[in-house]
Amino acid sequence: MTVLQVKDLCKSYPASGGEAVLALDNVSFHVPQGMIFGLLGPNGAGKTTTVKSICGLVKPDSGAITVNGFDALRQRPQALSQVAAVLEGNRNIYWRLTPRENMEFFAAIRGRQPRAIKKEIDDTLELLDLKEKANQPVRKLSRGMQQKLALAVTLTIGAPILLLDEPTLGLDVKASHDVRNMLRWIVQEQQRTVIVTTHDMNVVQDICEHVVIINQGRVVADDSTENLLRLFQVRSYDLMVGQLTATQRQSLERIDYLQLEQVNGSWRISLDMEKPALLWQVLDILRTEHTPIESLDRRELNFEKVFMGILEGMGA
Repeated sequence: MTVLQVKDLCKSYPASGGEAVLALDNVSFHVPQGMIFGLLGPNGAGKTTTVKSICGLVKPDSGAITVNGFDALRQRPQALSQVAAVLEGNRNIYWRLTPRENMEFFAAIRGRQPRAIKKEIDDTLELLDLKEKANQPVRKLSRGMQQKLALAVTLTIGAPILLLDEPTLGLDVKASHDVRNMLRWIVQEQQRTVIVTTHDMNVVQDICEHVVIINQGRVVADDSTENLLRLFQVRSYDLMVGQLTATQRQSLERIDYLQLEQVNGSWRISLDMEKPALLWQVLDILRTEHTPIESLDRRELNFEKVFMGILEGMGA
């Protein structure tokens, strides 16, 4: 089931000299229910305009947005009731209120009675490790706790679709992992849909099932994270070996996609390849002088390389 449909979205902004800047150029994608969906793009790509259009903060020039069957342009109140968003970090919380007061306040705005959802608020505070700070002013909380509270507020609102802008930005390692685990729990246990925008490729690879990449106002990739990783899969190896003769070094340097570096008396051979035969070619060169191999490691492809590869392929 599709919970969000973006179709042929266009948006331009006026610029100096009277020429309009095209921010979105026929952007289209859909988000299935019950998954963590990544919406990525470099600065200025059109990602923020897309997000704000979905949230009703920007009116597109043309195109359509459908949220759980509601037309976001013609049925704006109904469409917005389906979405809870955290934009620009933790700015959706009031610093003078406590975590509990924030959750009660924003739930009430959405028509939920705080008394009726007291247990839900208590459970969410405990789940995000905020229970001990529930009655302290938000301004006294750490950045990580404020970020968690922003997420807690979106949960309490009760919307089926969560749109989170950089949910792990500025968090330490533990807090980042806590947020990721929470997002998985939201999808698995509550069957909600989470849309994440982020520059942290580790987050994408760790939790996103599907990714849309926007660049220069256009969708340049729309596929599962697994498929994109497979598309760019290159076998990469690091070999540490003993002394090499001048002839061996010359032979190795003639191999495409190979880097040779001397490290503390040994040599590091870094090889990126699509054909396994290249590794055998390296081993044959080492065998000519019985050069000992001290270690051989395979490097795993990460999503950052995939992301950059897609942008470079588009001439970005």
